Amino acid sequence: MPLALLALAIGAFGIGTTEFVIMGLLPEVAGDFGVSIPTAGLLVTGYALGVVMGAPLMTVLGTKVPRKRMLMLLMGLFIAGNLLSAVAPSFAVMLIGRVVASLAHGAFFGIGSVVAADLVAPSKRAGAIAMMFTGLTVANVVGVPLGTLVGQHVGWRVTFGIVAALGIVGLAGIAKLVPELPKPEGVRLRHELAAFKNTQVLLAMAMTVLGFGGVFAAITYIAPMMTHVAGFADGSVTWLLVLFGLGMVGGNLVGGKFADRALMPMLYVSLSALAVVLALFTVTAHNKIAAAVTVALIGALGFATVPPLQKRVLDQAHGAPTLASAVNIGAFNLGNALSAWLGGIVIAAGFGYTSPNWVGAALAAAALLLAFLSAALERRDSAPSAVAAGAVPAAQRESVHH
Repeated sequence: MPLALLALAIGAFGIGTTEFVIMGLLPEVAGDFGVSIPTAGLLVTGYALGVVMGAPLMTVLGTKVPRKRMLMLLMGLFIAGNLLSAVAPSFAVMLIGRVVASLAHGAFFGIGSVVAADLVAPSKRAGAIAMMFTGLTVANVVGVPLGTLVGQHVGWRVTFGIVAALGIVGLAGIAKLVPELPKPEGVRLRHELAAFKNTQVLLAMAMTVLGFGGVFAAITYIAPMMTHVAGFADGSVTWLLVLFGLGMVGGNLVGGKFADRALMPMLYVSLSALAVVLALFTVTAHNKIAAAVTVALIGALGFATVPPLQKRVLDQAHGAPTLASAVNIGAFNLGNALSAWLGGIVIAAGFGYTSPNWVGAALAAAALLLAFLSAALERRDSAPSAVAAGAVPAAQRESVHH
């Protein structure tokens, strides 16, 4: 694997850390600014919505810029957003900082996926994409717990300062290690938008929203679920999130490896297993050991879907993959926001802290159905050419008999 992938992974590590670390620091931030926890939660929602909007916006702006330079500009935006959060004099300014940082997120992963895939042989493309996403998954094992620890003991502003410094390292790595890739010839916005007329591209994105949404339905409410239902102490939630992160790392690498060999079967297995494990979580959440194992499995199975889904979008949007790739990253965040909202609804309705797991299982099962539908449509679309190919020999055999 080329060293350039390491630079992309470092950038992904910084982005993953800033996205998730805020969840562990909400009480500190809320206390400092004198706002409620639900109001502070806007820092999570604002970031997710910023990714959804920023992914297509920044990618469209980047169609005129060589990909390496665009990646460097996006890291600059990421650094600026985190520095603004670190020195924010008010909650409103911090929210602006979060949104500024989030605008880089989708386009970085979208353009980075295309660059990573271009750096290796076609047979290793999903593995290269997984290598870049390893930075995001490792952030959940190392960056988020350490950032939370630093934020709780030294101050949350220090955490965001460190994340900005990580961005500087990522920027330097991209400048040094990523080769100068020529701007794709003939790339037009109209050309990139045409990919969204492809039913398979839209199906892959819908699978992303539902499949990864299934993961976040459960994980968003892991703290109350593990403390109130499983009986863990509050301090144990950090280590449970580390287990989740370790699962993500393993699942991402396995997903990347097998997606290069058998993409759709990999999706069938990971999505069906994810639906089953999420449904079982309603039971295993009542036992500490079983709950801990289940959390790791959700991370593994959830992220095993990421490289195949991202590669599926790249494959189906061939010729104009950049915008579709970035929008698919937005789709992950749309899934996060949707599932967190649905999970909150069922808890508020009085179904208990484990009820979001049923929501997650239903979302993963819906993604699995879309995967079967996508494969069926693909077989149908390729069938006429096979029939046409067989038509001539059949006619010849007919004339021989006569």
